[in-house]
Amino acid sequence: ASCYEMSREHLFLTSSCFSASAAHCNSSSSTKNTPSYSYIIVGAGSAGCVLANRLSEDTQESVVLLEAGPKDRFLGSLRLSWKIHMPAALTYNLCDDKYNWYYHTLPQANVDNRVMYWPRGRVWGGSSSLNAMVYIRGHAEDYNRWQREGAEGWDYEHCLPYFKKAQSHELGESRYRGGSGPLNVSRGKTYLSLHKAFIEAGQQAGYPFTEDMNGYQQEGVGWMDMTIHKGKRWSAASAYLRPALSRPNLKTEVRCLVSKILFDGNRAVGVEYTQKGQKKRVFAEKEVILSGGAINSPQLLMLSGVGNADDLKQLDIPVVQHLPGVGSNLQDHLEVYIQQQCTQPITLYKAQKPFQMVKIGLEWFTTFTGYGATAHMESGGFIRSRPGVAHPDIQFHFLPSQVIDHGRVAPKIEAYQVHVGPMRSTSIGWMKLKSANPLDHPLLQPNYLSTDIDVWEFRECVKLSREIFAQKAFDPFRGPEVLPGSHVQSDADIDAFVRQKADTAYHPSCTCKMGSPSDPMAVVDSNTRVLGLERLRVVDASIMPSIVSGNLNAPTIMMAEKAADIIRGRPPLVNPGVSVYQPQSLDTQR
Repeated sequence: ASCYEMSREHLFLTSSCFSASAAHCNSSSSTKNTPSYSYIIVGAGSAGCVLANRLSEDTQESVVLLEAGPKDRFLGSLRLSWKIHMPAALTYNLCDDKYNWYYHTLPQANVDNRVMYWPRGRVWGGSSSLNAMVYIRGHAEDYNRWQREGAEGWDYEHCLPYFKKAQSHELGESRYRGGSGPLNVSRGKTYLSLHKAFIEAGQQAGYPFTEDMNGYQQEGVGWMDMTIHKGKRWSAASAYLRPALSRPNLKTEVRCLVSKILFDGNRAVGVEYTQKGQKKRVFAEKEVILSGGAINSPQLLMLSGVGNADDLKQLDIPVVQHLPGVGSNLQDHLEVYIQQQCTQPITLYKAQKPFQMVKIGLEWFTTFTGYGATAHMESGGFIRSRPGVAHPDIQFHFLPSQVIDHGRVAPKIEAYQVHVGPMRSTSIGWMKLKSANPLDHPLLQPNYLSTDIDVWEFRECVKLSREIFAQKAFDPFRGPEVLPGSHVQSDADIDAFVRQKADTAYHPSCTCKMGSPSDPMAVVDSNTRVLGLERLRVVDASIMPSIVSGNLNAPTIMMAEKAADIIRGRPPLVNPGVSVYQPQSLDTQR
């Protein structure tokens, strides 16, 4: 986010680049022959790729996209970059920092003082080039809540059309699905018996089956959507950036670290970055747009003098705008794995042995099919934790395999697991600069499990997951419980297990929250403009007012689609009166 990739994919835009005058910037150094573009986009992640595509559709505008990491294809080859593009290979890039910021939190007091590992994408596509490719939108009420929280015009009827605009679902267009957008979305193709058992067990436990958890009814168990197309990861770079690379008005740069936003008074006029050891500048005729994500965007704002004035002064950073909300309101999803040994050899255990991995890899390399062509998170569900909860606040991802330490340790046995966690935890954290050096990772404090209700919800997550695994559908497969283990029964034991094993679901967000200008903690207004400043926007998961009930990639792409229309001055799309499932009664948990 403060570091962004820059590729030399295109010629410099002679017709769109203009030298900028010294008045453009708060520095005395010469700006002669410094390139200028209509828009500077910092970060080629999920939001940045969308914006690069949509803003460069206007041929009279010029766009430069800056990214800290490399391109997502080595020598232009998808196969040579198989660790990104083979869906089943997703854990490889969680294990090193080649395409990954490799962040870590501060020790977490309520999870046994553990330091949590936070992988974030540093490559074309950002975290959409590293994630598990689960396409989940969240619930309609998440967006109606955003509106109540001050994000005017971001309710469900104004967000749904942008989900649809982005999407091309293999099942075709409907009132809820898109059929012709850049982002290809598919369902799983393996239909493993364990996935079927999970969906059947959920229904046996009393939960409904949902045909589409991104459509009319989120609540229930069913088949999950994935951003996989023809056996390959379909990242934001594949969907949005690559189709736009041939445009003469789009310039991309990789392997550059953006260290500062340049201001003329309160107007953003450009950015400063380092590339190949050289300090460079680029200027914006219209706007600077930050799309670095929930860690990098607030980091770059603070490095540039936008944030809590007291914190900035302690680091001798000149204050451009006092905005105490920058880096505040940090939210994430935490989850645990409930693991069960499998009595039949039908999990992915053998598929992860070296010989089988070679066979799977060869099939994928030749035909893009087989076990390499899926991330294997093909089933899941959403349920409510207790009576009175209006819409699901617990999410399941089922996996016919055992995951240990983010996949950095190979599975030990034939086992299956469900990832489970609360969707709307009340624990709120923060992030701050460690120093004024842009190379230093910021201090990350998510404050996990800092409220009693969050502890209680996790306890319910464990109990409700065990109940599903105990259903008749799993009888042919059920071996001993691996995690938490049969010895963990009391509430105190369950709480201790959660403290020991809970980990991030990789969804940091909300650190530059969108809200009303009267909200002292808001950072951007409902048009994504940074409050108190001109020609500066933030568009990424950091501007969520509050975390949504599900994974974040699909909502981030939606937000960028909507923001692109705002930036281009287009009237907002709206789908009024779309119905959404309501439980028959809130008197019961299911």
